[in-house]
Amino acid sequence: MPTGQKVRLIRSPISVLGMVLTTVSATVFLVVFLADLFGLHTNPYLGILFFLILPTIFVAGLVLIPLGAWVERRRLARGEAPSAMHWPRIDLNEPLQRRRAVLVFTLTMANIVIVSLASYKGIEYMDSVEFCGQVCHSVMAPEYIAYQSGPHARVSCVQCHIGSGASWFAKSKLSGTRQLLAVSFHTYSRPIPSPVQNLRPARDTCEQCHWPGKFHGDTIRRIHEFAEDEKNTESVTTLQVHVGGGTDRPGGVQGIHWHVDPANEIEYISTDDRRQVIPWVRMKDRFGTVREFVAEGVTAEQLAKGERRRMDCMDCHNRPSHPMAATPERAVNQMMGQGEIPKTLPFVRREAVRLLKANYPSQEAAAEGISRGFREFFRTTYPEVYMSRRQDVERAVSGVAHIYRQNVFPEMNVQFGTYPNNVGHMDFPGCFRCHDDSHKSKDGKTIGQECDSCHSME
Repeated sequence: MPTGQKVRLIRSPISVLGMVLTTVSATVFLVVFLADLFGLHTNPYLGILFFLILPTIFVAGLVLIPLGAWVERRRLARGEAPSAMHWPRIDLNEPLQRRRAVLVFTLTMANIVIVSLASYKGIEYMDSVEFCGQVCHSVMAPEYIAYQSGPHARVSCVQCHIGSGASWFAKSKLSGTRQLLAVSFHTYSRPIPSPVQNLRPARDTCEQCHWPGKFHGDTIRRIHEFAEDEKNTESVTTLQVHVGGGTDRPGGVQGIHWHVDPANEIEYISTDDRRQVIPWVRMKDRFGTVREFVAEGVTAEQLAKGERRRMDCMDCHNRPSHPMAATPERAVNQMMGQGEIPKTLPFVRREAVRLLKANYPSQEAAAEGISRGFREFFRTTYPEVYMSRRQDVERAVSGVAHIYRQNVFPEMNVQFGTYPNNVGHMDFPGCFRCHDDSHKSKDGKTIGQECDSCHSME
């Protein structure tokens, strides 16, 4: 085919569209590349523009160019009139046309830069904590408020929930589209369930900061508890928690983090959607010894329907960034132990728990009810205390109202204990999902409940 005819083939509308897409995507790519090169961003997921969006548009444009030529060739073979676009005749020797061409080119480049930066900042904003917690995800208020007071409050949501790379970004946006529809049509769950499926691997999230090979040894925890008597009698329990950790060293790995030592393989099968029921456990230690433990009364059919998974950080630390109190009693004990609620006010612990357990239609109603309840109790029962220690009474009101705001969301059906926390075993099964003395192997071994394995107590 003569060269001139080939040129006419790619002047079809489809080929021209392909050339436009290819040119624009290449220009945008260069703009984003320069922004990244000069550090004009804080977004760790800029790679999505390089490796997903722009390459897709660029390749699509390249495909359209020969596709348009093929379609045009078919038209000519059928004897139809050419559909090639006729370009305007431009003579840059004429001053008027030259000025117009320069103006059009300048405005086009400016528009491309503006649209590129706007698109870039839009993606950056959608990855911000404010967007996740306050804008589109208002139904996530319980998680957002818990996150703000949690140990990872300086870690952005996307660093754990999305991570770097195009594949996780695409998965998150597809999930976000589904969530947007649920919010728009008010079909979302109340409460929002804690995710257990399709989470990023713990090695890609937790272990980027919490190096599993580091030896942690023991930690000391002091647990304050108060009675419901007039003096709020205090008792303190000291736990020496055998956290353990580390890798291969003399004596092997000890402590709780033995479970996630790379040399050990712990697998389990859960038969419920929250991984709270674990009837089967398989253990392979560093020496190659393998044992399978099965809970009493479990059938092979039940195990076949369950989810099999290798144990990692998230199986115990399932609420690492969104802590919520399991019970009003524990929340009040903690606040009193920290001095946020004056423990010398008579019956303050009992009254705080009573007011937190009351039913309120909203957080605003709860704040009013807690304030009114405290003031009325001290004004009528202990008028002298109310008059002489008014500031302490107001501190108690503020502390208890804060507990409610952090843990109870009537609009989302979130109450104390809505979300299981698998660390420990006092309020939820936690450790006892496996360590219950009922999981037995064929050689008669059991997964025991010896307290000293995890902690010593004073």
